[in-house]
Formats: sequence, structure tokens, C-alpha cells
Amino acid sequence: MAKQTVILSENLEQVLTKTIQTIPYDRLFVVCDITTRDLCLPVVKEYKCMQNASVITLDPGDEHKTLQSVQFVWDKLQQQGATRHSLAVNIGGGMVTDLAGFALSTFKRGVSFINIPTTLLAMVDASVGGKTGFNYGGLKNEIGVFSNAATVILDTVFLRTLDHHNILSGYAEMLKHGLIYHDDSLLKELLAFDIEQPDLVQLGRMVAKSVKVKERIVQEDPHEKGLRKALNLGHTVGHAFEAMALSKGHPILHGYAVAFGIICELFLSVMKTGFPVNTMRQVNSFILEHYGRMAFTCDDYPTLIQLMTHDKKNSGSDINFTLLHGVGDLALNQTATKKEIEEALDFFREGL
Repeated sequence: MAKQTVILSENLEQVLTKTIQTIPYDRLFVVCDITTRDLCLPVVKEYKCMQNASVITLDPGDEHKTLQSVQFVWDKLQQQGATRHSLAVNIGGGMVTDLAGFALSTFKRGVSFINIPTTLLAMVDASVGGKTGFNYGGLKNEIGVFSNAATVILDTVFLRTLDHHNILSGYAEMLKHGLIYHDDSLLKELLAFDIEQPDLVQLGRMVAKSVKVKERIVQEDPHEKGLRKALNLGHTVGHAFEAMALSKGHPILHGYAVAFGIICELFLSVMKTGFPVNTMRQVNSFILEHYGRMAFTCDDYPTLIQLMTHDKKNSGSDINFTLLHGVGDLALNQTATKKEIEEALDFFREGL
């Protein structure tokens, strides 16, 4: 998989124009969803480099991250004469960059694409690292391929269009990066930041640090054979929370699910790998203050554990977790018994 270029932009028109000029193409497309079409596309559609782009618009939300939406993108590409020499610019959050990236990577065996993430979550997570895909059979990102965007352009101008819940959703992934970073400086900065009234300039600098954490890991392990599993901290339990909420018709944002998963998996880290109790309490207090709790009961435990058995990190019948010995001290390929997982869920549900 070719190395991905990530550009931290302060002049989006200039950066996008130069990027498009480096990629020969016959037809130019934009893939977005209804929300980003209305709020974000106006920022770029008047750029000279975008004048001849055909726009493909998806329905927004994780409930539309489906095979039907992939087929919709394929149909539009086919109807509008896309070839393997075409180029697409994906403008949106993680749902758009994941799903469009998969559709483009598989259409005619691969159409080049540029990602312009418009949410904090997509900037620090979904758009960087080459994971593409869609939900299938009630499971998150069950179908997908590793396929890098030619370039990822990060510009915090789009954060001004985000509501507070979506800022928090992306911030959860930044907390994860702070926990797996080699020292605790990034985590301390994240826990001290005023996320309720964020300074977007400072947040932009923190985004740059967070992306570099992920870039370093992805470059060393692009296909998740080892070190890249560090990025799954909070996700084994978090994806189960997310999938269960979606199945009940009450979807939660991905970052909220990850934040709740971090609480459970830090508890497992304390119990199993010696993670410091005080650090766990600091992180958990921050999450509970800003994200609240997820409503579920012990009757949901079998469903949650069953969902965890489908996690892509698993080997055989064991449920695999990324845990921590300490901040930046990884404990990869850890397993937990059904009883231990239930204790972690109790810990989150009943109070810390």
C-alpha cells in the first residue's frame, strides 16, 4: 500500500489546487453527503480546480453506511463515465471517507481519491490510515479494504460547522491517541483543554499532534499485523456499544461509543496489566463529565459480548483487547473472560 500524504492546510484552495494538479485524471468527482453538501461543499465548489466536478451525494449518518450506499456510488460513477483514470474528492466525515473510499477502491479495480475530512473524528481517525469499508450484518465496518487516499487534506475551517456533540466525538479518538502516545504530555494537554468552549487554533495544533501519533503507527504497521492494534484501544467494547445502540434504533456517535469503551478497557487494564488507578480515574472522570453515560442493563450483556466476538482482532474464540500497562506502554493481544468483561461493564454501568 502506497504511503499516504497528509497535509495540514492553512489555505485550502491553494493546497487542493496543487494536489489535484499532481494527479492526472480524465473526470473529476466529488463524493459528499447531504449535510456536507449543504455546509461544506460551498467552501470549495467555486474553486477553479473544482469547476468541472460531478457531485455524488449520499444520505448522511451511520445507518446509511451500507452496501446499498456503496452500490449507489458505483451506479453514479458508471452512469457518469468514470474510468480507472478518474479522480474523486471525498468531502465529509468518517462515513463518507470510509464508504466512498471503499467504493472508489473497488470500482474498475481502483479510482484515485483525495480525502478532505470535515469532522474532528474524520480528521484524527477515519480519513487517515487507509481503512475503508461499510457496515454489514449489523456489524461495524465488517466489509472493507486497506486503500490509502492519494492525499488527505486537513483544514480546521470545517470545525466551525460542527456541533458540540461531533466535536466531542472526534475528541474521544484524540484521548485514545494521548493514552497510547509514548509519554503522557499529550494526554495531560487533552485532559486540561476546555472542550466545552474550545479554542479552535489550539485545537488545530492538537489535531496535528494527534494525527502524527496515528501516522507513525500506520507507517510502521499498515495492515494491522502488530503495532497498529494500539489504535483499537476502546474499540472492542466501543464497537459493541455502537452496534447495539444502532440495532435498537437509538444510534450513538462513534466517538461516544469509543469513550465509553475506553472506560471499560482501562478498567480491564488496571485489573489485568497494571495500569495506574489514578490515571484511569482522571481519564474516566473527564469522559463522564463531558460524555455522560450510556443507558444499558445487565440484560444487554449477552448481546454486547456476542458483538465483541465478531471483532476483527479476535483469534479463534478469544475476544482480543488492546490494553495498557501505562500511558504509552502497550499491552497488545490481550484476552478477557466473560466474567472479566461483565465486571468491566458493571464498573461503567454502576458507577466508578
